[in-house]
Amino acid sequence: MAGALAGLTIVELAGLGPGPFAATMLADHGARVIRVERPGNLSVPNDPLTRNRESIALDLRQEEGRAAVRRLAEQADGLIEGYRPGVMEKLGLGPDALLEANPRLVYGRVTGWGQDGPLSTEAGHDINYVALTGLLGCIGEPDRPAVPPLNLVGDYAGGGLMLAFGMVSALLYVQRGGSGQVVDAAMTDGAALTGAIIYGLKAAGLWRDERGANLLDGGDPMYGCYTCADGKELSVGAIEPQFRAALFAGLGLGGAPTKAEVAQAIAARPRDEWVALFAGQDACVAPVLSLPEAPQHPHNQARGTFIKVGGVVQPGPAPRFSATPAASPRPPRPEGADGTAILGELGYGEDEIADLRASGVLR
Repeated sequence: MAGALAGLTIVELAGLGPGPFAATMLADHGARVIRVERPGNLSVPNDPLTRNRESIALDLRQEEGRAAVRRLAEQADGLIEGYRPGVMEKLGLGPDALLEANPRLVYGRVTGWGQDGPLSTEAGHDINYVALTGLLGCIGEPDRPAVPPLNLVGDYAGGGLMLAFGMVSALLYVQRGGSGQVVDAAMTDGAALTGAIIYGLKAAGLWRDERGANLLDGGDPMYGCYTCADGKELSVGAIEPQFRAALFAGLGLGGAPTKAEVAQAIAARPRDEWVALFAGQDACVAPVLSLPEAPQHPHNQARGTFIKVGGVVQPGPAPRFSATPAASPRPPRPEGADGTAILGELGYGEDEIADLRASGVLR
């Protein structure tokens, strides 16, 4: 593998959402990621979040399966898991046990509520974690319930990205002579951090604690989305005075127009006609594209923002590196496809591997 993280090996205990996203980012940039599949894990065919992996399917309910994971961890640089607090300890695969065997191991844990705290063992999903940060209450229209921001703020920004950053930071610490450690990535913590600017604006008296009354939540006519004549939508983000002036000129509006006036003006033309009119005008205008449209946009095509892997259109690796660019991603491997080879690397003999298959430990 090419990339800035080439030479590192990460063991990923299969899960959903933030763990696979973090593992994908590490794998995209060159780390060798060995995904340990488990029976009953939900999966999506050709899932972009399982690309660039090697796959081994082990039954961790059996001691022989757990022993194989311990041997993997002894030779790895990092491990990622997303179980509820205490589950890995019950399996004998908690950080104390694995770090004792491999003191340089970076043990990444991602959960909704974190490893401690009153809610740490409670069930939840992305929407619940974001709700607890105060940010979900900022999203939506006045006098209506808050609107879920898909599962992007909690699972991916607050969970997966934070875990990937934590893993790389701790791995760098090891590279500089430090010891391995546990990375506790809680989606509540991470999602809250993404809202630092909102808390800063509120402290400065520049954010009202109500939806649709602020600069970035649709309260300002110059920052929002509007329906065009063809039913498609246009986004405007003209915050600074010079950008507002360009937008007003293009819309044929003067002074300080209301949201209703901006909506009426934009409703007079089709979306793509507005896009053509504002091209090169620095008015901070962009079309609201559908999922099929986005990969076809000229800018996305020029940068290769979207790629096709195994016949599936998906976002490509990010960010970009000048000296260590990421290689083209490999399609997801069939579940368990690399089990024999991986166990062979760990020193298992052919008869041992055959016995593990016969007992259902290795699938």
